Amino acid sequence: MNTFLELDHVTKTFGSEGIFGGGAVTVAVDDVSLSINEDESSITTVAGESGSGKTTLARLLLGSHVPTAGKMLYRGKDFTRLTRRERRNFRREIQPIFQDPFESYNPFYKVDHVLDEPIKNFRLTSSASEKQQMIEDALEMVGLVPEETLGRFPHQLSGGQRQRVMVARALLLKPRVILADEPVSMVDASLRATILDSIRRLNRDLGISVIYITHDLTTAYQISDNIMVMYRGTVVEAGTVDSVIPDPQHPYTKLLIESIPQPDPKNRWGSEPPQQNWDTSDLQIAGCRFADRCPAVMDRCHDTRPAQYLINDHQLTACLLHEEKGEMPNTDITTTFQTEKETIKAVPAK
Repeated sequence: MNTFLELDHVTKTFGSEGIFGGGAVTVAVDDVSLSINEDESSITTVAGESGSGKTTLARLLLGSHVPTAGKMLYRGKDFTRLTRRERRNFRREIQPIFQDPFESYNPFYKVDHVLDEPIKNFRLTSSASEKQQMIEDALEMVGLVPEETLGRFPHQLSGGQRQRVMVARALLLKPRVILADEPVSMVDASLRATILDSIRRLNRDLGISVIYITHDLTTAYQISDNIMVMYRGTVVEAGTVDSVIPDPQHPYTKLLIESIPQPDPKNRWGSEPPQQNWDTSDLQIAGCRFADRCPAVMDRCHDTRPAQYLINDHQLTACLLHEEKGEMPNTDITTTFQTEKETIKAVPAK
C-alpha cells in the first residue's frame, strides 16, 4: 500500500524550562505515529478530553506545526524538505474543517466568497460557467440547495448550513484527506447527524479519508472505522471502533465511555478523582500520566512508563495492567496492525 501521510515518532513540545530551571514544558504530543494510506480510504477518530493533544496533532497533520522530534512524511518525503510545488499539492490534498464555522467567514462577504477563492487560487476552472457548476455540485453533495445558499451573508445561514458550506469548500479541491476538528460541537444536536452523514458519504462515495477529532465517543462510534484515544499527549488505546468501544482496555477509555449520558435518570454517572499533577511539567512525570486519576493505579504506575501492548489483532493499549497478558511490540521496529481499511502504527514507549 502507498502511504499518503505519515507521522513517524512525532513529539511536539511547547515552552522551555529556561537556563535557571524556571518555566514549564508542555508535551502536547508525545511519540505518536499514524499513517494514512492512499489506496484505501477510512475514517479515523482521534478522541480525548480537552488538553489531550488532539488539536495539536491536527495542526501537525496540516503542516502548521513543525514537530519537535520525529518526522512528518508526505508521500514518503520529509515535510520540511518539500518543494514549493509539493507544498501546494499538499495544501490541496489535505483540507481542514474547523470547530466554529462562523470564524471561517468574513462577515462582509457573501458565502460565495469562500467557495470562489479555492477555485481561483488553485486554478480549477477556466470559465465562469464551469466554476458555477462546480460550486453547485459541491453544495448539492453536502445536502444544500444552491439557490437557497448562494448570495447570502454568513449570518443569514444557520450554523449547520455554514458548516456544510465549509465541507463543500473542502470538497471542491478533491482532497485525499479531510481533517475535521470537532466539526459538530457548535451546532444544534438536530444538525449533527446531517453534517456527519455528509462527511461519511464523502468517505464512502468519493474515497476521501477522514481524520475526525472529537471528545464525543458516541459520534465516533457511529461514523468511524478506527479510533485513537489520547491522554495528555500520549496514545493510551487504539484500534478499530468495533474492538475499542464495546470492550475498552485502558482505564481512561473506560472512564470516557462511562461519561456518556445514559437515557435512564436513575443511573448516576461515574465519578473520578480530579487531575492532581497539572502544575507538574510533563518532563517531570516519570510514570503513567493517568496514574493520579486511575482507579486501578499500582505503585509501579508512578515511576514506570507503560509500553503499548497488543491485546488482539485490532487493538492495543498502553497500560501496565496488560503487561503480562498483552504482547509487547518489538522495541526495534514500529509495529503495525491492519484494520479493515487503515493501518495504525503502534509505537513502543521509550
